[in-house]
Amino acid sequence: MQTLLHKANSRGYAKHGWLTTHHSFSFASYYNPEMLGFGALRVLNDDLIAAGQGFGRHTHRDMEIITIPLSGALSHEDSMGNAAVIKTGEVQVMSAGTGVEHSEFNASETEAVSLLQIWILTRTEGAAPRYAQKRFDPSSFKNTFSLVVGSENVKPHSGHVPRESEKTGVLFIHQDAWLSLGRFDADTDTEYALHNSHNGVYFFVVDGEIAVADMVLGKRDALGVWDTEKASLKAKKDAFVLAIEVPMSV
Repeated sequence: MQTLLHKANSRGYAKHGWLTTHHSFSFASYYNPEMLGFGALRVLNDDLIAAGQGFGRHTHRDMEIITIPLSGALSHEDSMGNAAVIKTGEVQVMSAGTGVEHSEFNASETEAVSLLQIWILTRTEGAAPRYAQKRFDPSSFKNTFSLVVGSENVKPHSGHVPRESEKTGVLFIHQDAWLSLGRFDADTDTEYALHNSHNGVYFFVVDGEIAVADMVLGKRDALGVWDTEKASLKAKKDAFVLAIEVPMSV
């Protein structure tokens, strides 16, 4: 097993008045040659957007973009004709493909919105852009990792499945990558089994404290793990954890 530890205070930081953000990897004005990504994972931004503020219309292409609100709600509009509000408890995916324009604004005029935004390299360039969002039952995350995003080609540990999420309960992306969330009670032990032995998994502690590979991770700490088929975790305190499994060779 190989590991890569990223402490919360090692992340890039920027404050733009309406936006407070931490970058786990090089992004915008933050550049660190040792923090360019983890396999196909290229961006993990931890954003706090002031009431009524947000990102104006901008363009993406050939990237799988996943947004997870932690508190509050985010208003989204795009060039595909989608207009939606993504609330806490929901997950949004946008496959930028051949190109899509979109805007993201705090849906509240009185309260800030906190969110995680993840960018993962797409498997093949030039796919048709697409959009989806889904609410997940909070009880499904109780003391286990529950899948929220996965590959469009293969159901985890199984064969081929239909492309849409209705039959699998999982939002899909154009990459052999899987995102899972778990809320663990203190002293709970769990195991994460990788879906692909060539992948690695990036554990990001949203809140609380866990131990992985003899390392203790606190709030907003992260640990990348690869060259293994599984990883064991122990919650040292009540913890909310995001696991991002991605190909390591891209």
